[in-house]
Amino acid sequence: MADRQNSTSQISEQTWDALYKAAAEARERAYAPYSEFLVGAALLMESGDIYAGGNVENASYGATICAERSAICSAVAGGARRASALLVITDTEQPAAPCGICRQVLSEFSDDLPIMMANTQGQRVPTSLDALLPFRFGKADLDK
Repeated sequence: MADRQNSTSQISEQTWDALYKAAAEARERAYAPYSEFLVGAALLMESGDIYAGGNVENASYGATICAERSAICSAVAGGARRASALLVITDTEQPAAPCGICRQVLSEFSDDLPIMMANTQGQRVPTSLDALLPFRFGKADLDK
């Protein structure tokens, strides 16, 4: 837990609050007519810009995009490439972690990433990409 705390403590409380607000607003705009499970995510990029996204479901379930990947797509479209922090918000009793696909995609844009999992009741649980995806596949694996 100490490593997780150290990772997330590099980000100011004010910044986490801004990420929470952006993620909560994106969650409200999410499109989830099938599961009704709204998720919001906000990414702080190295530039200091915040990019948010909500999940977007599709009747062909495999075409659904998670909030975290929605936020990454927004960041990339805005010209950003390196992530500094992520906050994910759900309306669940316990805050939820990014799914496996999102973890892998996030690893493309950060060596490690402080992650705050939050719920709409204001509970926050700190973690990191290293804790959630310790043996990730990356560019170094392709350079062999």
